[in-house]
Amino acid sequence: MEVREMSIEQLEERKTAIAVEVDSEGADLDALESEVRSIKEELERRAAEEAQKVEIRKAVAEGAGKPVENIIKVEEKPMTIEEIRGSAEYINAFADYIKTNDDKECRKLLSTNAGSGAAYVPVPVLVDDIIRHAWDDEPLLARVRKTNFRGNLKVAFESAADGAYVHSEGTTADTEESLTIGIVTMTPANIKKWITISDEAITMGGESFVRYIYNELAHQIVKKLAALVVNDIATASVSHSSSAVGVPAITAAPGVVTLANAAAYLCDEASNPCVIMNRLTETAFLAAYAAGNFGVDPFAGFTKIYSSQLPAYGTASDNAVYAIVGDLDGAQVNYPEGEGIAIKYDDLSLSEQDLVKIVGRQYAAHAVTAPGRFCNIKKPAAATT
Repeated sequence: MEVREMSIEQLEERKTAIAVEVDSEGADLDALESEVRSIKEELERRAAEEAQKVEIRKAVAEGAGKPVENIIKVEEKPMTIEEIRGSAEYINAFADYIKTNDDKECRKLLSTNAGSGAAYVPVPVLVDDIIRHAWDDEPLLARVRKTNFRGNLKVAFESAADGAYVHSEGTTADTEESLTIGIVTMTPANIKKWITISDEAITMGGESFVRYIYNELAHQIVKKLAALVVNDIATASVSHSSSAVGVPAITAAPGVVTLANAAAYLCDEASNPCVIMNRLTETAFLAAYAAGNFGVDPFAGFTKIYSSQLPAYGTASDNAVYAIVGDLDGAQVNYPEGEGIAIKYDDLSLSEQDLVKIVGRQYAAHAVTAPGRFCNIKKPAAATT
């Protein structure tokens, strides 16, 4: 090992070992003398180096030295809006904004770090995540088409149209296509949910408070919106009109081919069909499956989506829609103000009960906008005797 690679302890140990080796028979005295000289020089070098360090530390402690010029300055970049919205400081400020309706602290953070260009108070990243997960956790709304057009939205659909044709050269051309267009007008409305919390709960920290409020409101609002979409399909007329998409219907009890028969009414563009039903209705299909000696899957491989908006087959009225087969891309939800949830904080209405009312609302429109994507299944009327 080179002397520069050895520690001081190792150098001292080597010196002691050399003192023994010089008395050995056949020892290379010249080599040992050279090694001792190298060790001595290395020890002296390190001692001088350490003494220099001591002097430098002493001089610095006594205020010696002068500013170093030409230091590379690192430019501090302002935080982006996304970075601010994800910070703990902004979450705390936003929690205070909910409670007081005073957005000064939120705007102060925005203007200090990212410029003063925000026309409204953005929600924290945490809130976006909560609402997005609420969508993802609701399997029905995760499949519908979503848009963000301002005001009322008009969606055109083909109510009736002639097919294409082959024109052979020299023959008379067919007449112009007959095309009937319908227009669905999607008018938004407020979907609201309000909860009450105690004055004690108001003292929760910023993130805990925001998470508690938005988790509860987002879950209930999304659940209601999913029920409204199911109702749009189940209550649709069988045939198209100038302002609404029609949904065909079959009348059949749960059986091994009931869902397959309903799927036969879907158009070629219905690429991702599913079956929507009450959980209790599933047992009726399973009973038919068992009665058929498990020969045919009654669900035809469709994804099952459960909705309490539809009645269970056993308790449904005659001719009531108890199941839907279709591709949910044929339903549309439009958010004129975005997918966020607006919050109103009311600490006066129930103040005598030491409760605070918090109202959440989402402005949305919903409708069936594509033909050939759904088929309703109705319960047969009971046989008369």
